[in-house]
Order: sequence, then structure tokens, then C-alpha cells
Amino acid sequence: MLIPVLLVLLAGCTDADKDFVRENVKFAAAQVDRQIAVVEDSTGVVLNPLSVREDGTIRYCKYTDWRSGFFPGTVWYLYELTGDEKYLPLARKYTEAISDVQYVTDNHDVGFMTMSGFGNGLRIAGIEEYKGVIVQAARSLMTRFRRAPGVFQSWEANPKRDWKCPVIIDNMMNLELLFKAFDLTGDSTFVQAAVSHADRTLKEHFRPDGSCYHVLDYDPESGEVRMRVTKQGFADESIWSRGQAWAVYGYAAMYRHTGDRKYLEQSLKTFDMLRNHPDLPEDCIFWWDMCAPDIPDAPRDASSAAIVASALYDICTMDVDNPEQYKAFADRIMASLASPAYRAALGENGNFILMHSSGNVPAGLEIDVPLNYADYYFLEALVRKSRL
Repeated sequence: MLIPVLLVLLAGCTDADKDFVRENVKFAAAQVDRQIAVVEDSTGVVLNPLSVREDGTIRYCKYTDWRSGFFPGTVWYLYELTGDEKYLPLARKYTEAISDVQYVTDNHDVGFMTMSGFGNGLRIAGIEEYKGVIVQAARSLMTRFRRAPGVFQSWEANPKRDWKCPVIIDNMMNLELLFKAFDLTGDSTFVQAAVSHADRTLKEHFRPDGSCYHVLDYDPESGEVRMRVTKQGFADESIWSRGQAWAVYGYAAMYRHTGDRKYLEQSLKTFDMLRNHPDLPEDCIFWWDMCAPDIPDAPRDASSAAIVASALYDICTMDVDNPEQYKAFADRIMASLASPAYRAALGENGNFILMHSSGNVPAGLEIDVPLNYADYYFLEALVRKSRL
């Protein structure tokens, strides 16, 4: 039987922190229980909630969608936080419904797809058969490693955009899959490739102020950078918030796995850029792009804020000066996300926890809507906050 995180880990927290975590876990369980009820009422297929359409209907995704692991991961986190045994068979069911993610080779997102479900299932419940899925997923990801530039190609070549080997900052989030595969197999080629990608991205993807580009295109033969552009940000030189969040989180994770301080320094530099940005909102919930021309009327992105908060709680455990400053900022984000301005009312918002996330604003997709990965990282942040 799983002992819930709340019982084991909250002992060292302040009373205010304990109350905050307990109340948000209680709400999240009640809200996601309603989401689960809808999924369980479906027949013949396991639905995978993603977002809400303009008409209020729920958008679901297939296993091939890069976000397919986040709903299973959300249920895993509820199982971890509450210890309620009812979540275990549900988490397994939703995770195993997307087991074919291990064979995805046409994009880099197999790390997102696999680790949020199968990775958490192995960590939380010790399910042995998930090890094989993780290793196979890592092998699938390795097919995208390009030796000349030393990076994982994110998307396929795109002649219309003149892209030959596009690599996006999001790809930093898939490297943890490779470290886990190394832990399970002892095959160091997984780690070598992850370090190569992180190092080349560190060199090429960042501006002097710590902000990062969204897309770099490499020449797959010479390894040279061909262009630095965006697809989901406002402009090539703008500061797309979720990209910055992936960088803060991804490089903190690289430091956790390797102990190489340059990764932590980059994570902190990118966070400092966000923290000190002149257009940072008072509630610390980032605009979808920090250079959006319509600030203060631009859409927010709760998902970016949740990702950064989770990363900062991780950073608090690392060798940093004054770790309380990072906890304090994460707490500010979480207080905003847990307020009525961002946390939905029970039974509303398609039964998602958070409102006001933004997916792909330039394409007119998923603007000011709930998104399953916002909920996932919000719960992950609660787990990490509890461990402090």
C-alpha cells in the first residue's frame, strides 16, 4: 500500500505550506475525479483529456500526440499525493493505453509521452514491466540523434520553411528519458547523446540575457547552425514563455543527473531573466510571450508558470545560494495558480484544474484554455513542494 506523500513529507513544512498543499490536493482530486468519471463512462476506447474547445466540448488526444502522457501522469500524481488505492488501477489503465508511444520515431516527444506515465508508474508503484517500455522508448528517441550537429532532431525537415534539421528548446525535456534508460541498462550511449544535445543547445540556443530561441535549424551534414527562428513565439527574437520554462526545467534536470554546474547556471540565468523582466505580471503568471505587442491585454500562460514553479522547487534542493528565494518565487506562482483567477471552480472548466493556458497563439490554437500539461506540472509542483 502506498503511503501518501502528504503524510510522509509534510512533517517538515510550515503550517501554511501544509494547509496550502492539503487544500489543493483535495480540490485536484475532486476535480479530476469528475474528469475520470467521464472517461470511465466512455465505451470501447480510453479517452485522454487534452483541453476544451470553444463550444465547451472536451478535446481528447491519441497516443501519438506529444501530450498523451500527461493525463495518465496526473492520475499517478494523485495516487502519490493521496495514497488512495482507487487511483492505482486507473493510472495503470490510462498509462498502458498509450504503450505504443515506445515505438514513436517521427518526433522527439517520446520523452514527454513516456516519462509522465510509465516513468512515474515505475517510480511510484515499482511496476517492473514499465522498464522495458522506457528502454524501448529511449531507443526510439536515439534514432533521431544527428551526429554532425550532436543533437536530437525535433521535427522532420520542412522545405516550406527551409528547415533541414529543426531542434526546439522543448527537446531538453526529453533527455531525462535517456538517463533513466542508462540507469536501467548501463548503456552509456544514452547519457553521451543526452550530454551532447544539452551542450550544443547550451552553446547555440541562448542569448546573452539568458533568454532562448524556440527553433534552431542545423545543417545535418556539416553540423552548422542555419537559422534561429520561432514557430510558437511572437517573433524570432521574442521571449516565448513556455520555451523559457522548458529551459529552466530542462537544465535544472541536467544538473541533477550530471552534477555539471554549467547546467544549473544556465537554468538560473534563464529564470533570472524571467524574474527580472520589466513586463513580469504582478501575479507572476507569465504572458504567453514576454514580448507580446498587446501586453497588458495579451493572453497568459498558466502552463509556463506551473512548469517554472515545479523546476524552482527542484532547484531548492540543489547547491544554490539562498534557496529560499527560489521557493519564495515558486510559492508566489502557486498562490496565484491556486487562486480563483486561475484555478477553476469545481465541475467547471471541462473538469481541468487550471484555466488560462496558451498553446500555440500564432497558429490561433489553444488560446486561454485549460491544458492537461498545466495540470500535470501543477500537481508535480505540489509533490515537490511537499518534499521541501
